[in-house]
Amino acid sequence: MSILILGLIVFLGAHSTRIVADGWRSVQLKRLGEGRYKGIYSLISLAGFGLIVWGFGLARQQPVVLWTPPIAMRHVAALLTMIAFVLLAAAYVPRNSIKARLHHPMVLAVKTWAFAHLLANGGLAALLLFGSFLAWAVVCYSAEKKRDRAALTQYPAGSAGATAIAVAVGIAAWALFAFWLHGVLIGVRPFG
Repeated sequence: MSILILGLIVFLGAHSTRIVADGWRSVQLKRLGEGRYKGIYSLISLAGFGLIVWGFGLARQQPVVLWTPPIAMRHVAALLTMIAFVLLAAAYVPRNSIKARLHHPMVLAVKTWAFAHLLANGGLAALLLFGSFLAWAVVCYSAEKKRDRAALTQYPAGSAGATAIAVAVGIAAWALFAFWLHGVLIGVRPFG
């Protein structure tokens, strides 16, 4: 479990720099340059992610069950993860109404994904992993909204076509992941 916790600290710590030390981050960007800063940030993030994957895999070998979720939570989780994939797609499709309305769909996707997995999993490792990501996403979303208000950020209106593309891409990516890649990469097949 300690490797999982270390991975979460490294990964979420790197992703929290803008939340807790935005001034320091700005100084480092100027000092190192954008390319070097992003390179170091990426290496730290990849190391944290690798530790998370390794630590979660180890923790799953000796599970500590805290509760047994009702079977119905699997269906709720499937629906919520589909929504998370649509939100994730909306973060990248330009000028869609989802991003225009919600402003930070990537962080909302993390929130939704983490919450869905908390509903469907009752183990200690899952609670640590998904609970940490959910807590981080709540704090991150609040910080991003605060920055938007301070900067008077305006988001461009979305179009129906771009929104339809975001929804279609999100659902297609969700289906690919839920029906095939989740089993291949994670070792758990959500739909049997």
